[in-house]
Amino acid sequence: MSLTAKLVLWPLLVAQALRTRARLPVLPEAAGERQGVAGQGAPLRLLITGDSSAAGVGVVHQRHALAGWLVKELAARTPHRVHWRLLARSGLTTAQTLQLLRHENLAAQHAHFDIAVVVTGVNDVVDQVPSHRALAVREALANTLRNGLGVAHVVFAPLPPVHLFPGLPQPLRWVAGTDARRHDRALRDWAATRDDVSRLDIELPLNPGVMADDGFHPGAPVYRLCGHAIAQHVADVVLPRLASLQRGDGRFVS
Repeated sequence: MSLTAKLVLWPLLVAQALRTRARLPVLPEAAGERQGVAGQGAPLRLLITGDSSAAGVGVVHQRHALAGWLVKELAARTPHRVHWRLLARSGLTTAQTLQLLRHENLAAQHAHFDIAVVVTGVNDVVDQVPSHRALAVREALANTLRNGLGVAHVVFAPLPPVHLFPGLPQPLRWVAGTDARRHDRALRDWAATRDDVSRLDIELPLNPGVMADDGFHPGAPVYRLCGHAIAQHVADVVLPRLASLQRGDGRFVS
């Protein structure tokens, strides 16, 4: 949408955003373990990081959240023993996710991962972070994962179709959805320029029946769909791409 139209709507958008924030229930992050091992075979070290959708807000337990479905599907679809860790927090922008990784200082813990899955973007839209600035942070995040934690490939989840979020009123939903699509196009175009980064391509048919009670976060059906799609992407696209990089000890070269 044009900047002029956004400026004209700005007082209404701010009022709607404040009312929506006050009205929507504050849902907790999913309970349960945030690291573990699943499957059999050569080790595959997986890091999942990001915002509330990575943390499982919208479901009760991690087994019904993104991490739970993703790890289960990876263990079933690939000949790997998946060593996984979830490092996520509700409300994080992409920049704050990068700060979280740096604060945790995983390298000092001798933590290394082969693949990272990053789920961020909605809070960039909420906080009105320009798409070019969010993209620059995504690049810094990918480089930090690669150079600091040995990650050979980073999978970025696409921004969800915010224009379909039932918890947002119009025209706030339309404006935020337009911003989200702009952010996602920038992510898609950038990811296509790097061999060590990919953007998951998935359609999310969102409606009140598959969303959490707040109409803003995913429900279990959405997490299951996303977990399956990411696992399939890793099995069909990422692992074949990394096969030529595998060392004699089974680790991937970053």
